[in-house]
Amino acid sequence: MSAQQIRPHWHRSSFSGGAEDNCVEVAYDDHEVWVRDSNAPNLPPLSFAHRPWQEFLARLESPTG
Repeated sequence: MSAQQIRPHWHRSSFSGGAEDNCVEVAYDDHEVWVRDSNAPNLPPLSFAHRPWQEFLARLESPTG
């Protein structure tokens, strides 16, 4: 199911460098994670399965990146 079909609750990144016009927003359900640019909320978001998204976040948080 697409993000447009379920009307997800979008969460804005807290790591946007203080500039409120340069934000990434994330939403999720039981099957997918969606990422979109807050400046273009009407464009289709990127879609990821949970496991690759969690692996991506873990790499961001690791000290060696």
